Amino acid sequence: MVQVRVVGVAFDPRSQPLILLKPVDEPLGEGKMLPIWIGPQEATSIVIAVEGAEAPRPLAHDLMKSLLETLGGEVERVEVTRLEEGTFYAEVTVDTRTGRRVLDARPSDAIALASRTGASIWVADDVLDEAGIPDESQSAPADDDESVEEFKRFLEEVDPEDFQG
Repeated sequence: MVQVRVVGVAFDPRSQPLILLKPVDEPLGEGKMLPIWIGPQEATSIVIAVEGAEAPRPLAHDLMKSLLETLGGEVERVEVTRLEEGTFYAEVTVDTRTGRRVLDARPSDAIALASRTGASIWVADDVLDEAGIPDESQSAPADDDESVEEFKRFLEEVDPEDFQG
């Protein structure tokens, strides 16, 4: 397993949202990134959590966090465990009063929950090897406009079908 961080949420040329994960020990512009296509609600939820913003009403992932806290549970970590036929799978490890529980989850939900709780995010080595792409982003962008344009060029070249098993 490799610990990763959320680099960002973006849209591909077909306006499909995706999340980019990057190993925590690799600087931008080096190594690999892992793109995972997600739904628009999950993308919104992740962006809100990563930016530290609050929705006017609780979103589903806010409710999950509140339920866990109310019941004395805590998200320990989330893991993107495997990739089968183009579909990513994840697990959420929760510490509860009755012991540790591992729950099956979609990666987008697991990452949205981790983004709210501060839990670590991990990716299986073989998933990163199979679906990771070279990180060609700038490590220190000259300015925001240049960074945005480079990211748009990157997204124009990425195709979800490139990552199917």
